[in-house]
Amino acid sequence: MSVPAPTPVEPIRLTGTQWLICVIAAIGFAFDIYELLMLPLVIGPALKELADITPAKKEQFALWFGLLFYVPAVCGGIFGLLGGYMTDRLGRRRVLTWSILLYAFSAFAAGFSTSLPMLLFFRTTTFIGVCIEFVAAVAWLAELFDNHNQREKVLGYTQAFSSIGGLLVAVASGLILQYANALPAISLPKFLNLFGGEIANTHAAWRYTLMSGLIPAIPLIVIRPFLPESPKWAQKKAAGTLRRPSIAELFSPELRRTTIVTTIMFAASYGVAFGAIQQMPQIVGGIDAVKKETGEKVAAAKAKEMESEPDKEKATKAAGIAAGRVAGEIRQKKAAEYTKAQEVGGLVGRFGLALLVIYFASRRTLLRVFLIPGMILTPIIFVLFARGQEYTFFSADISWIPGFHGFHISLLGIGIFLAGLFTVAQFSFWGNYLPQAYPVHLRGTGESFAANIGGRMIGTPFAAVTQYLATMENVIPGGSPEARTAYVAAGIAGTLFLVNLIMSCFLPEPKADQE
Repeated sequence: MSVPAPTPVEPIRLTGTQWLICVIAAIGFAFDIYELLMLPLVIGPALKELADITPAKKEQFALWFGLLFYVPAVCGGIFGLLGGYMTDRLGRRRVLTWSILLYAFSAFAAGFSTSLPMLLFFRTTTFIGVCIEFVAAVAWLAELFDNHNQREKVLGYTQAFSSIGGLLVAVASGLILQYANALPAISLPKFLNLFGGEIANTHAAWRYTLMSGLIPAIPLIVIRPFLPESPKWAQKKAAGTLRRPSIAELFSPELRRTTIVTTIMFAASYGVAFGAIQQMPQIVGGIDAVKKETGEKVAAAKAKEMESEPDKEKATKAAGIAAGRVAGEIRQKKAAEYTKAQEVGGLVGRFGLALLVIYFASRRTLLRVFLIPGMILTPIIFVLFARGQEYTFFSADISWIPGFHGFHISLLGIGIFLAGLFTVAQFSFWGNYLPQAYPVHLRGTGESFAANIGGRMIGTPFAAVTQYLATMENVIPGGSPEARTAYVAAGIAGTLFLVNLIMSCFLPEPKADQE
């Protein structure tokens, strides 16, 4: 006897409450990436100011670069997994709200750092909030709509705001670099006095960039009273039918394959992002045009200091400080330009997935649309970066637009756009796939295991792996730290794309909507 197929639920117009939920989720998605992508942009000047550590001090730079990526990732993975469990126990709305507040205020406090341990502490609490927020937001949105296609579109389009967040942090970084000296001087507030120390540069651009992470807390505080709980979760909770979540259940015979495969693949996706794409601030200094501009402006800055200070010893010291500042600003501006190109590519990838998701019955096939070209092109793109020639096709001065210093279309710019497209689209894929892979009582826990144990704890530390391998001068080709970093990024990207392509053969196709 055949069982009749369930009647499809017709899509409905979004209510005001549903729009509010989508808005706050989109803000959360945008700013969790905003918070994460701050670090590659600010880590260089932060290490320089707080401990006088530069890439020339290879061992120290690799150590603290690794710590600032790895420790927050491990702690974020552990607490993120706990947050996923709490999402299933306490509800989606409550956990989402507190996670956004945690990462927003932590990012703001990080801007007052007087030492590397203090910066590490607040980057860790920021990471914890981000790890929890993603899981709660995806679970909440997945349970808001009964129509399958409508749910897929909402998940796809709201997650596209993650790339807008990446674009925003690049623009914000450019604006702050331009106007940092006009902003109020930063002084250590009383509630942070327990960390001790003093703020050396009270107008440091990297500090203002970190502080801008407070922005998402403002709309959340306004909108929070109007946000309802997830209807499906609330109904089961009220009826007493909500089963207790269990991490062990993720490895039951029915779910074991899903859990293991998605965790490995999520790790590989994040590994490409942090082990390759987010290395751009460490790579751009090796581009020929950047080296030329740096040499000219550093020489001018040194000459200015030597002329203005009659004491030769003081002049030499001041010239060295000015040279480091100028070189850092040039690299940061160029890194922000490439970050914008990469995030525009990621935005196109996310919207592309949102458009394609309802036309592919097979999730494996949909994912391979991005994996196969990414596996071929991304390593080639980073090898081109290692060679350092931009091949600019078009250039225009658009410094009259706040946050922008110039507009360039170059071979490398097109390359990083494509790398961002094929890599970032995978994150939206996981946001659509994972809610369908687990029942309601396990949805937050299951998503959290893949995203936090796989993505955050295993994938994110590839940033440190790249830097560690790049120190091996006798093993890795390239005559500079920038070139070696680019070659390592090419190898990591190609390897991890291949891992995901192979693992996609074992990715279970999701069942019909699970309750």
